[in-house]
Amino acid sequence: MKALAQRSSGWVFGFEDEVWFSRLAQPALHTWTPGEPLRLHSKGKDSKEKHRKTASEHTGEPEALACYGLLRADTQEMMLRFVEGRPVSGVTIEFLEWLTTTLAQEGHRVLVLVWDNARWHTSRAVTEWIKEHNRRKKEQGRRGEDAGCRLLVCPLPVKSPWLNAIEPKWMHGKKNIVEPQRKLSSTEVRQRLCDYYKTTLLPCIKQ
Repeated sequence: MKALAQRSSGWVFGFEDEVWFSRLAQPALHTWTPGEPLRLHSKGKDSKEKHRKTASEHTGEPEALACYGLLRADTQEMMLRFVEGRPVSGVTIEFLEWLTTTLAQEGHRVLVLVWDNARWHTSRAVTEWIKEHNRRKKEQGRRGEDAGCRLLVCPLPVKSPWLNAIEPKWMHGKKNIVEPQRKLSSTEVRQRLCDYYKTTLLPCIKQ
């Protein structure tokens, strides 16, 4: 399917996924030291939970930020939308609407979308929306109107995240925005990630 998209004019092939960017937990990192290796001492589960609760209460901000993303195979561009809340069917539909509208404005006719079997991908609401979206675009094309961008969904096998090329991109982003001296605010996390992925920070999608 990827080869078909690459040789078909007006087609885009992309890997879609959602991720949580934590403001409190640090990603796994490696470093070289001249002597004995550095070791982190755990404060225990109760202490960690207390720290998270305290940080959240003092700032009034969420501990983690949900983000939808599409990795385009043609340009290697990351198309991102952050979420105020968590991934659900309604948010997924709004993200897909934004993707197809944006790609249609670039002149693309078909988005070949690879994603996993998350419940907000396979829900009845999302499935019905995709069918209706493609039916509407097909009818517009028959009438000679600008049909925009259709969706061709390719689900990944169950429990196979290594087949989704966007997964390493998420990890690289987490490691490159880390701030060892303090916890970043929600706004800082969003902006640093968009700067790293070289994309525009857009308004959050509300759950």
